[in-house]
Amino acid sequence: METQRQKKIGGLLQQDLADILQRAATQGAPGTLISISKVSVTSDLSIAKVYVSVFPTAKAQGVMEEIKESNPAIRHELAQRTRHQLRRMPELHFYLDDSLEYIDGIERSLKKGENPIENPDLLPRRKKS
Repeated sequence: METQRQKKIGGLLQQDLADILQRAATQGAPGTLISISKVSVTSDLSIAKVYVSVFPTAKAQGVMEEIKESNPAIRHELAQRTRHQLRRMPELHFYLDDSLEYIDGIERSLKKGENPIENPDLLPRRKKS
């Protein structure tokens, strides 16, 4: 269960990270939309798990590799923006959020007449993080 403090810090990080990543995407890869689905912070505020959604999904792996390579620069920029709210910047761990793609697969299966609820083998298994 997340405390109120963890939720507030997660929301703050989510807003600033979305701004940083979207600005970088418009300069580096035009036509790519990057959004932050969720930020969850551990109870000791040392690690932040950042779930990133990329559209179009074909560019997702390349964008994620680029984000992970520039993690120190992103963390520094984020620390500069939140220096009056946080004493220490949490370590950022980025994960690709594929929930929109998964939901789209379910909708396509339902429209074809196949029911993934009755036959779960129609959709690929999602790995839990």
